[in-house]
Amino acid sequence: MTFDLYRDAHGIPHLRAGDVLALARAQGRVTARDRAWQLEVERHRVRGTTAAFLGREALPWDRFARRARLEDTARRCHAALEERDPETAAWVRAYVEGVNEGLAAGARRAPEFARTGLAPGRWEPWTPFGVWLGTHILFAGFPAKLWREEVVRHLGPEAVGLFAADGPGTSGSNGWLVTGARTATGQAVIAGDPHRFIEEPGVYQQIRLACPEFDVLGLAVPGVPGIAHFAHTGTVAWAITNAMADYQDLYRERLRRTPDGVEALDPDGTWRPAPAHTESIEVAGAEGRPEEVEVIETARGPVVIGSPPPHGTTPAAGPEADPCAPLALRHPPRVTGDLGFGALLPLLRARRVADVDRAFDRWAEPVNVVLAADTEGGTLHRVAGRVPVRAAANRVRPVPAWEPGHEWTGWHETPYGDLDDGLAVMANQRGPAAPLGTEFAPPHRADRIRALLGGRPRWRAADMPEVHTDTHLASAAPLLDHLAALDGLAPAPAALRERLLRWDRRMAADSADAAAYAAVRGALVRRLEAEPAFAVLADPPAYPEVFQPWLALLPRVGLALEHLLTAPDLYGIDRPALVRAALEEAAATLGEGVTWGDTHRLAPWRALPPEAPGEAPQEPGLSGDHDCVLSTSSVPGLTDLASRASAARYVWDLARREDSRWVVPFGACGVPGDPHHRDQLPLWLTGGLAPVVTDWTLLTEEDVDHE
Repeated sequence: MTFDLYRDAHGIPHLRAGDVLALARAQGRVTARDRAWQLEVERHRVRGTTAAFLGREALPWDRFARRARLEDTARRCHAALEERDPETAAWVRAYVEGVNEGLAAGARRAPEFARTGLAPGRWEPWTPFGVWLGTHILFAGFPAKLWREEVVRHLGPEAVGLFAADGPGTSGSNGWLVTGARTATGQAVIAGDPHRFIEEPGVYQQIRLACPEFDVLGLAVPGVPGIAHFAHTGTVAWAITNAMADYQDLYRERLRRTPDGVEALDPDGTWRPAPAHTESIEVAGAEGRPEEVEVIETARGPVVIGSPPPHGTTPAAGPEADPCAPLALRHPPRVTGDLGFGALLPLLRARRVADVDRAFDRWAEPVNVVLAADTEGGTLHRVAGRVPVRAAANRVRPVPAWEPGHEWTGWHETPYGDLDDGLAVMANQRGPAAPLGTEFAPPHRADRIRALLGGRPRWRAADMPEVHTDTHLASAAPLLDHLAALDGLAPAPAALRERLLRWDRRMAADSADAAAYAAVRGALVRRLEAEPAFAVLADPPAYPEVFQPWLALLPRVGLALEHLLTAPDLYGIDRPALVRAALEEAAATLGEGVTWGDTHRLAPWRALPPEAPGEAPQEPGLSGDHDCVLSTSSVPGLTDLASRASAARYVWDLARREDSRWVVPFGACGVPGDPHHRDQLPLWLTGGLAPVVTDWTLLTEEDVDHE
């Protein structure tokens, strides 16, 4: 294999090869060298085998992966692509060949392999499909339907809106497009940042891919060829945000066991076979005793929750009789055998927004809002992805599989959005995707971005960190209004209240006022959670552990606090009394000089935690909060630690690609101890961005044959 590998000052790989297939192979090989441990974890995640080397804590995911049939779906999608689009299938296969060529060298560099005694496994042509599927299967947050079911069951349908918010397990993003009419260069700028759970190594890989057909740089997903989400080809650039569309359904199933196997009741009243088998999951430290999981699939989809009752037992008729009745998951890739990989090569070959638009016609999973611009002044604002047409009830909560009217009857046309005054802003709020979704993020981030962009007549790429790092917290208003209405306070709470009413509402890491606000907010969330009116939601049904983040009451109260404080009535709860008590608690317990960054610290996920607490690096304090443009999400009332934040930041300049900028939370390399493992963290913390280097003569060539 012949290719050239160059790196910039941050170790970001720039690859150049003679053709598309050689380039894909090079991308796989270099990714394996830089991210071998990450790739190995992802390969095991899709197969549901992580507990074999990570132990019992990984078992909930493995059970879900097996029951959801992730590996089988990945295989189906690969087989279908080979039939529909042989060129792209061959391109994916070339990437996999490169991964397999680079894994041994990558594993020698990664200490995690030696620590676990794990040897890297061989990738199959379908493995990248599995990585994509495993990364996004929970992206649309279908477990929120379990939460809404509980809210409706206990409090009634009118209560669903009280808790409507960007849910605990949902990933979001900021993205904005400024047309040439609003820039100093006369060419468009696209900028933003995807918000995901922060992992080390990071979920995005900065990379450049060049061959005679194209020269593209952007943020790739390690384990998947090409650059899907955020990229700049030189003449056109694009970026995405989560559209918050609802495209996954949960069906309550009536299952029964017979001497011949498992059967499911279909909408026509007929009991039909539901294929079932049992799989074993190896668990490290389990003394050779594997866990068994029953895998069942009905005509709706794989059963991800529950199981049939014993033979001879009549299945429960509905959630009131059995809230843990079996639930089947239906989602587009399982139905169609298409993950949208057919879009990946056309995106790399795109020259204008029309090319990007056509490529995203092939997009499937997840459903995104796309922003794009080109050097000829073209712009694009659209939704991309596959959303089924079905009954409105399907979007809200689990629906009965045995009743007609909940079938999928086609696919929605994906909407297009407009630009307003030379701007397009998406931050998971209601927008062009509104007809396709149920819950959206509050409008605060989008409104703030638009207000900031409207604050100057002309923008440059170098100005965009001003928007990226804004920490104004508009969602603080309801709590501050409640504080303003209090009277008769003791001296200490009164002083704290006056201090908060003077606060500039910025969640800066060095702000003691921000810490004080967070202390009051947390105390109030805990008090609201303890109210008898909500006690019925405190103990949800015993759903699998992987779904618990969507079902825990405290995070739901914390993220919905704005709604709970502004609702006309809240089940008779005395909100002023709770606010008073929370203020008094904070006044009595808040430490002298404590700042927001003292407690609001980065808490990244690592597949293999350090063996001893002292081995983990001391993670830094963060500015921002969940509803800030600088979105660094904690769980009010539970912890100030931030596990979700900007997984990358980017600025694409259409005037001069070399004036573009990017950054990731840690670094380009996944190997602990490597100079480029965490070298971008200081930039990321301060809102800085690394330069995008496009001149090959300014890069350092690396020997690709030394392995």
